[in-house]
Amino acid sequence: MIVKMLHEKGLKSEHAYTAAFVSIGLSVASWCGSMKVEPSGMARADRWGIFVGEWAPTFFALGLALANYEEAHEPLHAVGE
Repeated sequence: MIVKMLHEKGLKSEHAYTAAFVSIGLSVASWCGSMKVEPSGMARADRWGIFVGEWAPTFFALGLALANYEEAHEPLHAVGE
């Protein structure tokens, strides 16, 4: 299972959620940057923004899968620890 392997490699749900929020910012930044730099104008900027923006749902889904795995497979901590 991919989620188990990622968890064993040290990836936590918080990492995936952080990557999702960062990709939202990168989407806006790439759209703005592309609009200023690309001679193709708005159409190319829109494609870059959408391309990077599609990463966020993937990272959120991965974060949710990891959170569910963590909840089911990590030992419970005693109260006060």
